[in-house]
Amino acid sequence: MFKKLNIKGLIAATFTPMLPNFSINLNVIESYANYLKKNSIKGVFVCGTTGEGGLLDIHERKLVLEEWIKHKSEDFKIISHVGSPSYKSSQDLAIHSQSLKVDAIATMGPSFFPPSDVESLIEFCKPIADGAKNIPFYYYHIPSVSHVKVDMKSFLETASKSIPNLVGIKFTHNNFMEFQQCVNFKNGRFEIFNGHDETLLVGLSLGAIGAVGSTYNYMSSYYHEIINYFESGNIEEARKIQQFSVKVVDILNKNGGGVRAGKAIMEIIGIDCGPSRAPLKNFSSSERNKLIEDLRLINFF
Repeated sequence: MFKKLNIKGLIAATFTPMLPNFSINLNVIESYANYLKKNSIKGVFVCGTTGEGGLLDIHERKLVLEEWIKHKSEDFKIISHVGSPSYKSSQDLAIHSQSLKVDAIATMGPSFFPPSDVESLIEFCKPIADGAKNIPFYYYHIPSVSHVKVDMKSFLETASKSIPNLVGIKFTHNNFMEFQQCVNFKNGRFEIFNGHDETLLVGLSLGAIGAVGSTYNYMSSYYHEIINYFESGNIEEARKIQQFSVKVVDILNKNGGGVRAGKAIMEIIGIDCGPSRAPLKNFSSSERNKLIEDLRLINFF
């Protein structure tokens, strides 16, 4: 049986830095990685939804990963998201990821002809996992993006028989009954990462020990407080900090979403990840000022 990573704490779903002409900007990643390490982030999830992985070509995704892998360490894990509509492309990325000795790979299901049953999803995932058969494989469950609504407990039960390196799920969904079933499946055999930053406290209460999210890039101290309060039994204070997180996410949603607005926040805090690719719209100066004002009103700065 493959060993899960057992990451306790926060994993940043990283943005992909870009230049004004929308080409990737690898030069930012060194300072970006150092910033995350300084803020006690336990690892990164590269080229996922936050990283605009689906808007990058295969070569670009490889280059981004090759830059991030330079910053891998025992206490800073690199998880490579290899998902794409084509399992062949994902398998290519998986093979490349394994060659770089990443800590794990992950894939979401395909949004183009999304599978509607467990068997079809496994048929898609298996060749990808086989492409990196010597390292852990996580399924990335995010039905709001992938439109794959397969039950994850059933997926774990069946997929574990044919995908030996399956060790867990990045669970980005609000079905907490299903989440809890996955956490407790076979006495906690699989690692289930909490995937919604705004419900981290819920995930912790249901047994998650690790979480992957985009707002961990720039406000990790708040989430560390949630974890510390939860572990000390001070649930009331944990709830207060979680409610602040909800306010931030609400502002992000009102300003174009976590990728678009998140990149703007990264620039404001000094890690300039540049613009987002089409079809995501980029910030005008007036929109940027509005975002700053909204965040100031809740004492974010």
